[in-house]
Amino acid sequence: MSGTQLLHRSVAILLISLLTTPVWAATPAVPQLPNPGTVRMSKQDQEKLGLQAAGEVYKTMPVLPDSNPMTQYVQRLGKRLVAQIPQQYSWPYEFHVIAQKEINAFALPGGPMFVNVGTIAAAQNEAQLAGVMAHEMSHVYEQHSAKAATSTKRTIAEILGAAGGILGGSAVGDLARAGIQFGAGTLLMRYSREDESQADAVGAIIMYKAGYNPMELANFFEILNKQGGSPPQFLSDHPNPGNRSTAIEKEIRNWPHKTYQASSNEFQSANGIALKTRSYTAQEIAEGAKTGRWAKENMQSGAVPESMKQSVSAAANPAAAGSPETIANVTLEQVKPSGDFTQASGNGFSISYPSNWATASGQNSLTIAPKAGVGQNAIAYGVVISGARDSNANSLDQAAQDLIQNLQQSNPGMKQNGSIRSTSVNGTQGREVDLSSASPIQQNGAPLPERDRVVLVPVSNGNFLYLILISPERDFGALEPTFEKMLGSLRIQ
Repeated sequence: MSGTQLLHRSVAILLISLLTTPVWAATPAVPQLPNPGTVRMSKQDQEKLGLQAAGEVYKTMPVLPDSNPMTQYVQRLGKRLVAQIPQQYSWPYEFHVIAQKEINAFALPGGPMFVNVGTIAAAQNEAQLAGVMAHEMSHVYEQHSAKAATSTKRTIAEILGAAGGILGGSAVGDLARAGIQFGAGTLLMRYSREDESQADAVGAIIMYKAGYNPMELANFFEILNKQGGSPPQFLSDHPNPGNRSTAIEKEIRNWPHKTYQASSNEFQSANGIALKTRSYTAQEIAEGAKTGRWAKENMQSGAVPESMKQSVSAAANPAAAGSPETIANVTLEQVKPSGDFTQASGNGFSISYPSNWATASGQNSLTIAPKAGVGQNAIAYGVVISGARDSNANSLDQAAQDLIQNLQQSNPGMKQNGSIRSTSVNGTQGREVDLSSASPIQQNGAPLPERDRVVLVPVSNGNFLYLILISPERDFGALEPTFEKMLGSLRIQ
């Protein structure tokens, strides 16, 4: 056989081989991060929102300085994950550690991330910690907080932010409208199950590209699920979108095989330090925040960035600066409603209110209150009205119960007084319930008891209108006729 014939035969065999190779034998494609899309909040505004929230963290939680070995390790791990994100989709991510026992982590709009010492101690290997961080980074990547802040559909937890910044606005009010709330010694960020599925999928890609097995993210959630007692805050903030293990396994099934890194000596060292580090419970942190302890200690340790030192320093001495969580003693005469009523309109509703009270509008919300009964971040007298969606509720009673649970979770010590009652609001059947809590009004160094009457009215499929009638218990009876008159004037448009 000549050389030419041999060449032709070799080419023919190669073509036959290529043509008969099954499609499934083709090399799997390396997964690529999706386009996160656009939102109505600019990148600059998201970064500003994140810095506002970070400032509140330094005021209310014990943050370890950047010189701490755990923080340095988390920062190196974070940089490895950030390197997997295309520059056009990335954010100025930064990484810090909070000295808190509970297992939790959160990433703020624009990129600041905080990981609890308890999370570093609970992770069994580096891949699990990387999974938690990649998941949190994905919430920023997908701009979930910005989407929540600009959405016309609000979850029941966001009602709590409606009073934030009333009659003038504040950083805390801005954050609450984006679903970022401070309370109970931690920061609460509420995500939908759809958000969680998206963060799992994007986080899995980041992990894979960084050399970690994405299944370790699901494994970490499983570890938390198997813990006894109350579920960790991390699970409360991150509702299970379904079977995480099955979903992630399906996601990565056709990705190219690679050898994953499970752990490292650096992780083992950081994990050991976490187990020995002095950390605090959420309750201890909440108590310390009231006295300005963490702001003071963060300033002394050098944990506070230069750009935030002025505001954090002021929070270190709440007695001198005037604590934003309390209101000087107010008499009923100072907040007494006028007999003359005027009308205000919100998103899909209108209501009448005393003409000597003031209004403050938020995203899909309206707060009505006397100026003397309002502080920088607190409301002692008034009415908060907000539209919300609870697609998981199959009845009015369930929607009311969901709201109560969210209120109690964000306000430790809040109690339900009596059962949920049927009520009629201008001819529409609704539900109401009375809750008790601590008023922001201080008397003799102690908060007055407060009554919060919650009224909900159905609007359409899964949509409700919530009203929270607020007053110190001592004055609720005197204000009740005004509250009832306001409810009777409510019109759903």
